[in-house]
Amino acid sequence: MHPRPLPSQRVLVTVLGFYMMLQAISTDLYLPSLPGLARTFGVPPATVALTLSVFVLVYGTMQLVLGPMSDRYGRYPALVGGLALYAGASVAAAQAPSIGILIGARAVQAIGCCGVVVAARAIVRDAYTPTAGARVLAQASSILAMGPLFGPLLGGVLEVHYGFRGAFVVLALVSASLLAVTLWLRLETAPAPDPQALRPRAIASNYVTVLKSRQFRVYTLAASASYGNLFAFISGSSFVLIGVLGVPTTLYGVCFAFCVCGYLAGTFACRRLLARDGVPRALQRGAWLALAASLVLCTLAAAGVHHWAALLLPTFGIFMAHGVVFPCSQAGSVAPFPRLAGAAAGMFGFLLMAAAAAIGTLIGGTHNGTVLPLVFTMTACGVATFAAARLGVARLPVEIL
Repeated sequence: MHPRPLPSQRVLVTVLGFYMMLQAISTDLYLPSLPGLARTFGVPPATVALTLSVFVLVYGTMQLVLGPMSDRYGRYPALVGGLALYAGASVAAAQAPSIGILIGARAVQAIGCCGVVVAARAIVRDAYTPTAGARVLAQASSILAMGPLFGPLLGGVLEVHYGFRGAFVVLALVSASLLAVTLWLRLETAPAPDPQALRPRAIASNYVTVLKSRQFRVYTLAASASYGNLFAFISGSSFVLIGVLGVPTTLYGVCFAFCVCGYLAGTFACRRLLARDGVPRALQRGAWLALAASLVLCTLAAAGVHHWAALLLPTFGIFMAHGVVFPCSQAGSVAPFPRLAGAAAGMFGFLLMAAAAAIGTLIGGTHNGTVLPLVFTMTACGVATFAAARLGVARLPVEIL
């Protein structure tokens, strides 16, 4: 089957946004169902948590395999295979008779989701220059933000009326719809299949090539630090807002949505900054905002201002900074690899999820009933984002992008 010509940019950006949203809604849509899962299957919360942690672990690890696979066979097979696998796993999850089968279905879901997201990132590198690609990623990220913005709210409605199975039915319908669109568009942007891409020596050599690139390292560090800041909030905010600061459980979703609005605003700001300043300078401006918001957060907490507003307002700025930093980082990290875009996107995603897992573990292990461990971790991530931008990205040769 021959690929069709690329659709209009508006159509392509929309489809890419939904591809990338798949990871977000894979967790956000069924978060309200987690307490119900423990009751439904009669298992402790720690077992239910495996439905999240297994997904993250498999999703992060498989990027090292599925990235080269998309270089070997192309972006279109990766998209079709990933979406078909995801849809089938979602149906299995919706019908799961036990928590073990649900966890297994989530692992298969993660593999399918990973193939789709890696291919989507590679398509951006294939089809656009780095600056144009960053602009496309910022536009796609505006669509992606709809997942965490509305996912928990929709998930709550589905949980009330249909239990946890309702969320997975919706995920099956979403992925099946994306599969139909993909089959129609037949997106293929890979320069040419690389028959060597899946040989162990070739995989190792390609990843060494990627990791040797200073540009890849500094942009990926900026992205990982910025995403780590968000993941710290995602991991610890419910404990702090509800358990420490007294926010009613019913309003937690509103607090989270408020911060996601900051990310959405950042993606719009990113487009304007890219048009005016280009990728490196736009990223640095986002890093300045990350630093400023993180320091405000830390200063308020250290001064004893322990109030939900003192956490949420600076976090809005941190999320907004991420909306600028992340699209620029994604585009900048894979820019040096026109023929290894899949491998570069896979390594980028793997390192990103490794950083997120480390941050999540740190947040869980240091929580002491106060706001300070969360605040100090977020501040450290903000400082690291700024350092990567100012000491790394700013010192790259101008002509590298």
